[in-house]
Amino acid sequence: MDDIMERFKKILGSLWLCLSILGAVHTASAEGMKQNPFDNIEQMTIEVIATIAEHKNQYPSNEAVYFDALDRLMGKYVDFSRIAGRVMGGHRKASSAEQRDRFITLFREGLVETYGRGLMSYGDEKIVLVNRKALDPKKRAIKVSQQIRSATAVYPLEYWVARKKTGEWKVINVVLNGINLESIFRSQFAKAAQKSSGNLDEVIDSWLKSAD
Repeated sequence: MDDIMERFKKILGSLWLCLSILGAVHTASAEGMKQNPFDNIEQMTIEVIATIAEHKNQYPSNEAVYFDALDRLMGKYVDFSRIAGRVMGGHRKASSAEQRDRFITLFREGLVETYGRGLMSYGDEKIVLVNRKALDPKKRAIKVSQQIRSATAVYPLEYWVARKKTGEWKVINVVLNGINLESIFRSQFAKAAQKSSGNLDEVIDSWLKSAD
């Protein structure tokens, strides 16, 4: 599991910086952001690149400030609550509201820090959107497919994006080169719950340590 996460973080790190090729030429209106998940992903990319550029020179001494900026950015595009609930799996129903809220907070913190550290890596890949299409108004969730192309390999990247009642499209899962982020964390949570004999407080309180 550690090897899988390391591969995920390394590929992820090189991915985001190369996205500037695509993102630098695209802007989207606030209304378009709500209605078009393809534009949503590209706009997120633009803001991620800007955040990295703003904080890179002083990193890692400014790590806390950088993570805070990244957290605010990702909060606009990622449905942390929904992802965290799915990570808890069947244990979510057995948890209290306080436990769920606490896990969402810790899950979000851990995910932002993992992404943030990975984003500081460089790569020479290029990114290509491969499935832009007209939206079916009846669809509540779609897959936004991209390819990360290097000189020697092509990595498929899939964002699963769901539409909320407000009309906003938010990321609910990422699959990178066959590595399913939700599945990895759900398996981690299930194993921790089994090891603790179902003590959810113990699982939640130790989440950041187990995710390192």
